[in-house]
Amino acid sequence: MKRGLRTALLGAIALLTTPAFADGVIDNANGYTLNDRGDLIRFDGLLIDDKGRVSKLLQKGDRRPEKLDFRLDAQGRTIIPGLIDAHGHVMELGQVALSLDLSNTNSLAEAQAALAKYAADRPTPPWIGGGGWNQERWGLGRFPTAADVDAITPGRPVVLARVDGHALLANSAAMAAAGISAKTKDPAGGRIERDAKGNPTGVFVDAAQKLITDVVPAPLPRDRDAMLAKAQDILLGYGITSTADMGSTIEDWQVMRRAGDAGRLRVRITSYAHGVDTMLAVAGTGPTPWLYDDHLRMIGVKLYADGALGSRGAWLKAPYADAPNNRGIQFLDDAKLKNLGSRAAMDGFQVAIHAIGDAANEQALDAIDELANTYKGDRRWRIEHAQIVDPIDIPRFGKNGTIASMQPVHQTSDRIMAEARLGPARLAGAYAWKAMIDAGSPLAFGSDYPVESPNPFPALAAAISRTGPDGQPVGGWHPEQAITLTQAFRAFTADAAHAAFAEGKVGTLTPGHLADFLILDRDIFEAGAPAIRQAKPLETWIGGKRVWVAK
Repeated sequence: MKRGLRTALLGAIALLTTPAFADGVIDNANGYTLNDRGDLIRFDGLLIDDKGRVSKLLQKGDRRPEKLDFRLDAQGRTIIPGLIDAHGHVMELGQVALSLDLSNTNSLAEAQAALAKYAADRPTPPWIGGGGWNQERWGLGRFPTAADVDAITPGRPVVLARVDGHALLANSAAMAAAGISAKTKDPAGGRIERDAKGNPTGVFVDAAQKLITDVVPAPLPRDRDAMLAKAQDILLGYGITSTADMGSTIEDWQVMRRAGDAGRLRVRITSYAHGVDTMLAVAGTGPTPWLYDDHLRMIGVKLYADGALGSRGAWLKAPYADAPNNRGIQFLDDAKLKNLGSRAAMDGFQVAIHAIGDAANEQALDAIDELANTYKGDRRWRIEHAQIVDPIDIPRFGKNGTIASMQPVHQTSDRIMAEARLGPARLAGAYAWKAMIDAGSPLAFGSDYPVESPNPFPALAAAISRTGPDGQPVGGWHPEQAITLTQAFRAFTADAAHAAFAEGKVGTLTPGHLADFLILDRDIFEAGAPAIRQAKPLETWIGGKRVWVAK
């Protein structure tokens, strides 16, 4: 056995036999972190105290303590802080992974084949659930319909969420169970897709989804527990040590609390409640404290200004270029949005507003302007997605320090669709990361998983190149909006922590912070976008403990 490998294995064995927290050192590392100014700094060793926090960064030549509970030789591998996904959906990630996942299908025929196999392999339960379909990726030129599903699963209810979660496809059996007919009216904030005769086609957009989901049998508690466990495995495997859960329901919170009570909560979760009612039911008079050794906290509320671009629910200032009679869906009128934001802010909750279209972003900024005049201090207003913004509104993000919570991979996934939906002339403020930074808006990056993969490395590559996995378009899509790797790294670490009021705990490996870090298979700061996209964690550590190892 080679000496280096033997040393590493002995270190690992020592680690696994130490108490929950122990003094230790990760040595011989090619380490990167950010300092208090946001500058990239290097280190050779990481000293961890018995509370699972960084006690000191070591450089070559620095004296190492002699009495430690464990030592691990990193063998020159790259170490970075644990990455933070500033916008994800934890329970949905696990649910998609454990149900019919259509996210990798490239045609309707592939999706139908996947559904047929899934149904044959699982004769029970009677309802089939899943998601991930994307008619744009399929090149279908239309939404799928109930008829596309009925022949595959005759008589068995099927409900399949669109990849963005803002539309679902229900077959005839599911619509019958919900009592849906041509007489069913579109609810406020939603739309039922209909044929030329006014009959529902099977696609329900935004608030209309509830017409179907209300009759879908709820998962059992053990099923919800399995979803959370699966989601954590996925996140840790991609190097996500902390995440914002955008839109936690009461049921979601209960699952997370059960996991915390049982010692099964490994990823750090900052929860934003699904609406003010949920926020008040869970947290009551203000954000909760950190629970379970800094693993769970409800800090704010998520509000919705509009839907998504792919389902034409994003609210636009002008009609869609490919649907001239449609400007999308406004979810809340101005007074309602401000009143909900005020109800949260008066008790110190953070307000995060989902806004994708340029009209929705303008509305969100208007609401924040008024709220900021009333509620002073460090509020850290957030706008989630900020995908299509009128260039005239971008400077307004910096006015109140509004956080632009954005997802780089949306740009590479959506660019062709965005061009079709808006036309080239309306894309100057689309996915505009550099413009947001220049405006003085803190930038927090995430993935919106399971809409996209939570893998942060393709997102880092997209942020610096504005190209997709195929290297297209050559030179980058609107390359003037590309940012540096340090800026992108900061948006996945220190600035994502700042966005969740967690900068005193996570986001960097400076002394006093929790020892959440990754050991990588390559040096991402010495690699180009294609190599960064392929980067993988070898180990994931949280609080000075190894919690995931690559197989």
